[in-house]
Amino acid sequence: MLFGAWIVGLALLVLFFNDLIERQNNPNPDPVLAQGRDGVPAVVLQRNRAGHYVATGLINGMPVRFLVDTGATNVALPLQLAQRLELPLSPGGMSMTANGAVRTWNTRLERIDLGGLVAHRIRATVLPNMPGDEVLLGMSYLKHLELIQRGNTLTLRQPAGS
Repeated sequence: MLFGAWIVGLALLVLFFNDLIERQNNPNPDPVLAQGRDGVPAVVLQRNRAGHYVATGLINGMPVRFLVDTGATNVALPLQLAQRLELPLSPGGMSMTANGAVRTWNTRLERIDLGGLVAHRIRATVLPNMPGDEVLLGMSYLKHLELIQRGNTLTLRQPAGS
């Protein structure tokens, strides 16, 4: 009985710390669209411990984790994730990455949704050697929004009049 209590206690501690670490890596698991003071819809993201803006969103209705990357021309995702999302791939050529030149594929994402900020038919690059499941949310999506960074927050909002 005592052994069972220890096991249950350890399991609860693991779950607690796992959730705490996940919140530190992704402080925006459920971003929400809200009306700004000026009536413009916006999503406010909190910076994570590493100084990045990470948030959960949707590609074609499937949940993914985004890393906001204003230095990326296109949305970029790993090949394994593109295959799970059943994205159509066409040859893309070569791209320079931090790991050197790699062969890439091109695709179009029918719908990207970040907290209710939706864009359609977004260009994306699929990288075969990109590790993990994180999607780099590049300028092919971000160019449709206004970005305002203040302190530890990044506000993404629809441009006025759109």
